[in-house]
Amino acid sequence: MSKLSQAERYLLDQIRLGQSEAWSQFVERYRGRLLNFARAKLNQRADAEDIVQEVFISFIRALGDYRGDSSLETYLFSILRRKIIDTYRSGRAKHLCLIQDVCEGPADGESSDAFSNIAGREQTASWYVRRDEQEAIDQDALGSALAKLVGKYKNSLNFKDLQIVELLFYCQLTNSEVGRIMGVDSRHVGVIKHRCIKQVQQQIARGAAKGRAEGGEGLEDMLTAAWEQQRPSCPKRNTIGAYLLKTLDSGWQGFVDFHLNKMGCHFCRANLDDLRHQTKKSSEQKIQARIMESTIGFLHKL
Repeated sequence: MSKLSQAERYLLDQIRLGQSEAWSQFVERYRGRLLNFARAKLNQRADAEDIVQEVFISFIRALGDYRGDSSLETYLFSILRRKIIDTYRSGRAKHLCLIQDVCEGPADGESSDAFSNIAGREQTASWYVRRDEQEAIDQDALGSALAKLVGKYKNSLNFKDLQIVELLFYCQLTNSEVGRIMGVDSRHVGVIKHRCIKQVQQQIARGAAKGRAEGGEGLEDMLTAAWEQQRPSCPKRNTIGAYLLKTLDSGWQGFVDFHLNKMGCHFCRANLDDLRHQTKKSSEQKIQARIMESTIGFLHKL
């Protein structure tokens, strides 16, 4: 099922027809947030700009394969993350959220980035095809279940439990770390975690994802991978804009503030920085227009 809006589908149709203006609009729409994310991950500004350029090149080259199974933003960020990880082959990429930089993270010392295992051991082409097909089925099932779960939290304004499961699965923090951050007992965190996994299990239709979890692969790890890929709890761009304007009600304002500043989601902070830049640019354009309007008449009198 396509996750594109009607406007996005129209823009893509125009790009596929070779309309340069449509492509310019597309680049303008997503360039800022991608650059902000890349700059947060890389030390050199030039490196970030080069990688974002490569993202758009990769996107346009593979446009025929894009079916709208994820939003354009999610798809572009996925390409970007893969390219950033390529630059850290000999080291370790930064975390998804700022809060992971001050917490211990996974006990086994493995990277918390679901894409960090891309460069695995050599396999046959058919193995990769089977794996990709299986992962697509799993991600779709888990993504749907997570979307329903997160939707319930949001609709009931149960932001505290949502923050807890974000820290558990998106940031991969331990129960004790989450308890310390949220000011609750770690046993309470364990209860929320168990409840979340149980609800997801109940929502997953019988099939590959449930079978794999029961067959030995931990559902918890699969949930983390699905959360990182689809980011179901990340506020939409217009919600972040409303947060900037302080027009959200108190519950939503507090949740978005936690997500951006306490948890420090790099994706959403990139959107926030881009919106701030656009707001500043819009303000400057308004000042420019006022100056021009008030002075143009004098120009003709010279």
